[in-house]
Amino acid sequence: MKKLIAATIITTMAFSMTACGTGSSSETTASVVSTEAKPAETTSTAETTAKAPSDKKWIITTDTAFMPFEYTDKTGVFVGIDVDILAAVAEDQGFSYDLQPLGWDGAVAAVQSGQADAIIAGASITDERKANGWIFTDGYYNATETIAVSKDTEISSWDDLKGKNVAVKNGTTGCEYAESLKDQYGFTITKFEDSPTMYQDVLAGNSVACFDDTPVMAANIKQHDLALKIPDGFENEGSPYGMAIMNSENQELIDMFNEGLKNIQANGTYDAILDKYLK
Repeated sequence: MKKLIAATIITTMAFSMTACGTGSSSETTASVVSTEAKPAETTSTAETTAKAPSDKKWIITTDTAFMPFEYTDKTGVFVGIDVDILAAVAEDQGFSYDLQPLGWDGAVAAVQSGQADAIIAGASITDERKANGWIFTDGYYNATETIAVSKDTEISSWDDLKGKNVAVKNGTTGCEYAESLKDQYGFTITKFEDSPTMYQDVLAGNSVACFDDTPVMAANIKQHDLALKIPDGFENEGSPYGMAIMNSENQELIDMFNEGLKNIQANGTYDAILDKYLK
């Protein structure tokens, strides 16, 4: 996988990032909770033979604010790497789905309770999650975790965090990363439900740093011109993201996703999606 400082910043981030922690065949807007996403607008280098569509429409949950993997853009459309990869895989495999941006906690709870079939929300594949019943697809993106600090900070090593507070997003691998280090380096943790308010806590000076996935923080700092920076020397080895189910009866969806992922990686669609959001 918060105290606010300025109403204008809060408003901007809330609307531009409402979208991981987070599909099917029509347009998505910020005012719609349940959507059917269109196939990714990318160019393939080879044609893909789609399978005959299944009658089942899969209910897939996602986060609301996890740029660049899922978020609402400036025009009010729900977009992102996860959104486009899911659309491309579904087109390749011929299945339909309903993508529901519920927020990280809501997305996980919906799959756990059986109200949804799967989650795709920048979910890192970890042994702990597997032990708790998560059944993952193959990894589709490897993400590291790191910290962001205020631009004018003097923090340059883990020891500089001693006696200070850091911000994390609840239930994420960034949170787990911070938890694994807090005793060793003597810092405390405040947990938040979403990334925007976590960043605001650092900007407000209530926390000296925040932990999150590296590509997510980099995208948010750039997109919202935040007075934050990602210092060197704090990044871990990372882990891959995967779509997950929590009911083995939905294994068909895992199998179709894995097959479709291989196909879109082979025909160039996958690389085009990453280029669209990361370059």
